[in-house]
Amino acid sequence: MKKLLIFLAMGLSLAFSPENGTYREIPNDSFQPGEKLDYRVHYGLLNAATATMKISKRIYYQNGRPCYKVDVHGKSVGIFDLITRIRDNWGSYIDTTAIIPHQFYRNIEEGNYRKYEIVDFNHETDIAVTTTLDKVTKQVKEKKEHKLADNVQDMVSGYYYLRTIDFSAVEPGEVISVDAFFDKEKYDFRVKFIGRETIRTRMGKYKTLVLQPEMPDNKLFRGENAIKVWLSDDLNKIPLKIKAEMFVGAVEIDIKKINGQRHQTAKAG
Repeated sequence: MKKLLIFLAMGLSLAFSPENGTYREIPNDSFQPGEKLDYRVHYGLLNAATATMKISKRIYYQNGRPCYKVDVHGKSVGIFDLITRIRDNWGSYIDTTAIIPHQFYRNIEEGNYRKYEIVDFNHETDIAVTTTLDKVTKQVKEKKEHKLADNVQDMVSGYYYLRTIDFSAVEPGEVISVDAFFDKEKYDFRVKFIGRETIRTRMGKYKTLVLQPEMPDNKLFRGENAIKVWLSDDLNKIPLKIKAEMFVGAVEIDIKKINGQRHQTAKAG
């Protein structure tokens, strides 16, 4: 699930550079403080995990700028929890006007594996500082500076930036180019807009926007078109479904519950 989220959230930023210390302004009529999305992660009928994406009800300040605080939690369930216990938390402080991250953090606990990291972004200098914490003491272990592209996205903020895009102006087959930063590396990623489709979920039928990240060669996914993402085709653009064709089988992430959305989610039919 962790690697799936990594690839999905890389493809989410079209940007213009800040000039003379000013920030871009991205209209947002899609999400708001207090929104909470709950998901089921499964292999066929077998539940593997639960996931939650939540925007805090409070507005926070980073670098003197108002920010949404977004947390993504993943938790293994059932037999998967016995085999490899997962308790992951990915988070981002996202500028409410520019929809770019000021700070990203991740606390990873998967089996015996641990990783604790904080990334601080300075968009006026296009520099990010990555701080790695000791997996036992959680004290600072390493700091490293990185030069980045303008208005780069992390793996959480990019997801929300995608929801601000006006897809009525995007043609099927059009590719969104991306600047992203994750795990101390810069990425040039591409996401293709496939078109529109009506899908059935546990919450009913929805009209959706279908996106497909173009995958690089890897040992996890089956080919460059292995992942599809379905967003609600309404003002909210809520991620309703994700499907990944992996070498171990197809993994799906399906919406279970929506709370605190900005607009009433429109169902199909």
